[in-house]
Amino acid sequence: MSRLPQPPAPAALKTLLRPHEDIVAVHSGTRLVRVFAAGGAHQLRWNTFRHTGPLAHARFDPHQPGPGGGTVSTPDHGVLYFGLSVRTSVAEVFQQTSIVDRTTRRPHLVVFQPRRTLRLLDLCGLWPTRAGASQEISSGPKDVTQAWARAVRAAFPDLDGLWYRSSMDSGDPAVCLWDPPAGNALPATPDVLLPLDHPGLDLPLGRICDALNYTLL
Repeated sequence: MSRLPQPPAPAALKTLLRPHEDIVAVHSGTRLVRVFAAGGAHQLRWNTFRHTGPLAHARFDPHQPGPGGGTVSTPDHGVLYFGLSVRTSVAEVFQQTSIVDRTTRRPHLVVFQPRRTLRLLDLCGLWPTRAGASQEISSGPKDVTQAWARAVRAAFPDLDGLWYRSSMDSGDPAVCLWDPPAGNALPATPDVLLPLDHPGLDLPLGRICDALNYTLL
């Protein structure tokens, strides 16, 4: 049986880090993929970190909940989520309904390469076990994983974020970035920036949805 208790105090987490084993270096030539909403309640630009949280569906939002567990807005905690493939991003973003709606909230696809090497805590290795958790940290209740995110961020403020397993795409890598400090790693322009309803995405999105058994609208 897997385990995912509340996290230890940040001071305790600091003593458990083995930098040569527990830090993933994502080099500047790596392509990061994101599907984001350009419209709706939480509309963003492709390079804008979300400073409002924690959102109920967002696994590693580091924001401290407001009164009654509500969301807060703070410049101290920005967050963005990425995959290393379009399939991972689609699987994660549309997991609640399994419907890829390409018009509501104007979803866009962005692909870019970071300007510098990103340093991420590796949640796919032994660090979660050493810290008293398990690989359930990538799939367990989000209120608990958000508590872990807050503890990790307090313990390691110099890290750019987390490297973890996508629970929706066969455990393929996913990335959570936090700003600060990751804001200065985003480039001035992306490699790809397209609305999801762009005709050039019809075929690749169709194949992805067929693999995932998602519905493409």
